Amino acid sequence: MDLQYPADSSSRAEWIVAQRPRRNQLAPDRPYAFFVEDEYSAAGEIVPVATIFLTNRECPWRCVMCDLWKNTGTAPTEPGSIPHQIEYALERLPAAREIKLYNSGSFFDAQAIPPQDYRAIANLVQAFERVIVECHPSLVGSRTFAFQDLLEHPLEVAMGLETAHPEVLEKLNKGMTLDQYATAARTLRAHGADLRVFLLVQPPFMRPEETLSWTRRSLDFAFKCGATAASLIPTRGGNGAMETLAQINVFSPPSLKVLEDNMEYGLSLKHGRVFADLWDLSRNAPRCASCWPARIERLRKMNLTQSAQEPVACMQCEGLS
Repeated sequence: MDLQYPADSSSRAEWIVAQRPRRNQLAPDRPYAFFVEDEYSAAGEIVPVATIFLTNRECPWRCVMCDLWKNTGTAPTEPGSIPHQIEYALERLPAAREIKLYNSGSFFDAQAIPPQDYRAIANLVQAFERVIVECHPSLVGSRTFAFQDLLEHPLEVAMGLETAHPEVLEKLNKGMTLDQYATAARTLRAHGADLRVFLLVQPPFMRPEETLSWTRRSLDFAFKCGATAASLIPTRGGNGAMETLAQINVFSPPSLKVLEDNMEYGLSLKHGRVFADLWDLSRNAPRCASCWPARIERLRKMNLTQSAQEPVACMQCEGLS
């Protein structure tokens, strides 16, 4: 296996795919996961949010840190499949006020979500007070606003910025620049759609000692782009490429301390909601058995209150793990 990360973007996609383990076997007519969880809303209250992870065609981009491809297929999504999946999940979920339709890529990729299904999808989600989808900046355009026009309530589009560090962003193989991201954000605002930003905490190719300052600069950039929410995602392994990058010492998962410090900074800005992604943290980050549960609970409370909580003192790791 070639451990060297290619210097040119044209070779990176091939290298990234070559590192992959097998993808998961999925039923093409079922969402691969769905649940309801509470979230602090744009209106300033805690609301139940239904999240449906749709099964569809893999994203056309090959980002080095992505593991979402594991739950996608290789063929274009059949018309009718996505409305069926949404209906299947909603019949089995408790009541919720907002809905996230996440599809491991871009909702406005016509090969993933057929545009002829937009009306059926919109009809299924009309009762929700907000509809949240995800999309690559380059696909924000006419399909976005055609779908928005079918909704009775606000549309929020989540776009992965990952980092405002231009050199690191280029190496992530996202196929976009900061200027292109800002342009897509302006387009969303001009059409009255809200922006949610995904940010990586300690992405590959970033030195750990730079993480705190660059995540803060990334939060600043996100809110300058008009974000109403920003999610801080600790960069994780598990997709093959990240394990290879760890071997050549250009990736290591962030400590919980780094996530905590950036969460506190984001909340202090008071420019929009900031969320710490707590999914599967124990698998990736080094942890202290003494303080870990209390610190995770602290972050959970910060997510739900959007206010800083008293730090957790620890005699073993001194809060540095």
